[in-house]
Amino acid sequence: MSFNIALSGLAAAQKDIDTTANNIANVNTTGFKESRAEFADVYAASVFTSNKTKVGDGATTTKVAQQFSQGSLKFTNNSLDLAITGDGFFALSPEIGSRELSYTRAGAFKLDKSSYITDNNGNFLQGYPVDPATGDTTSVSLSTTYPIQIPSTAGAPRASSNVYVTMNLDARQTNPTVPFDPTDSASYNATTSTTIYDSLGEPHVLTMYFRRNDPAAPAAPTNEWQVYVVMDDNDAVPAAASGGALAPNAAIGPVTLDFDANGLPEVSPFPNVVLTAAGLNDPANSYLTNGAQFTSDLNIQFRDESGSRSPTQYASKFEVGSMSQDGTTVGRLTSVDIDASGKVMASYSNGDQTYLAQVAMVKFANPQGLTQIGNTSWNESLTSGEALAGEANSGTFGAINSSALEQSNVNLTNELVDLIAAQRNFQANSRALEVNSTLQTTILQIR
Repeated sequence: MSFNIALSGLAAAQKDIDTTANNIANVNTTGFKESRAEFADVYAASVFTSNKTKVGDGATTTKVAQQFSQGSLKFTNNSLDLAITGDGFFALSPEIGSRELSYTRAGAFKLDKSSYITDNNGNFLQGYPVDPATGDTTSVSLSTTYPIQIPSTAGAPRASSNVYVTMNLDARQTNPTVPFDPTDSASYNATTSTTIYDSLGEPHVLTMYFRRNDPAAPAAPTNEWQVYVVMDDNDAVPAAASGGALAPNAAIGPVTLDFDANGLPEVSPFPNVVLTAAGLNDPANSYLTNGAQFTSDLNIQFRDESGSRSPTQYASKFEVGSMSQDGTTVGRLTSVDIDASGKVMASYSNGDQTYLAQVAMVKFANPQGLTQIGNTSWNESLTSGEALAGEANSGTFGAINSSALEQSNVNLTNELVDLIAAQRNFQANSRALEVNSTLQTTILQIR
């Protein structure tokens, strides 16, 4: 019987050595979690056995339990490298549309040939659907997750329909004495330009000219300015009123801006300068030569997009406060950013920023019950409990760190000490076998 006890001790020591060796081998494996061999004594007795004199029957390995303590972070220059600080796992699927999910802490992700975010084994990182404009998650459920794909372009171009501009017009300026002419800088006091886009994304230059009225003129307001707009051609001559039909090379306007004695708008909001879609699309005006069109009138609004700021007239030099428009050309991908909550935002060369998804996070009631499948991944099991979906950086879910990787949580110094202890344990059990063998040999040699 003592042979079996020593053999069980050898087996336990060997399991301890194997576990420690595996930890040491994976000291540089991203997302690896160290294991610990756990043992129990073996004791078997019948109802007729005296517990006072019964000796145990050796040792057995009850479990090789993984320890899901936090690993240190290693920072990189790749925004698709993700690390979790706190509880949680990334969800992966082997194929598009598959619900056979696996879970990992190893966040060394990259793009495949179809621009899907995948791990080194081609598994697809899962994300929750979000509102493209705000990034708000529309559903936090594993049943609605999908592989995250990074589109290379911002999609179809969008024709401009609104231009928003605020500025300060210099109250010290005097009115020009010659009629307005875009080619004559003496006929206006200030000018600024912006770029707008037609339905095919081709850019057009929109130029605004500001001309102060004569404050000494009879019945003229003291602080009155006129605004003219020219599209693409700076050789335009004033011909069409705002909202009227465009004539070739025509300046649109004027629209009058009135200010009070404090330099603020007399009437708010100011009237718009309107470039009609009919006039912009008219072939006679030669604005569009590529088969594009403007789908609606182009409104130049003298305010910012939120409506909180308006033009002013102070005794200060001319200065544009804000300038924006709502059209876009086709953009190419310039960067991908992932925040602490896992929201994936793509930025494009045309200025568009679009939320693509939110990285799905899951946790388990008993992570040590997960089934290892290799490649630092796990599957759900009966003892782990069901996967609980949630948003990163909320509740008990950990935060996501972009451009970082979670390193192995193996402490090499501790493992080397454990290896020495396991070796001594193995040697001791080997010595017990040797002693048992010597005793049996002695008995057999009795005459």
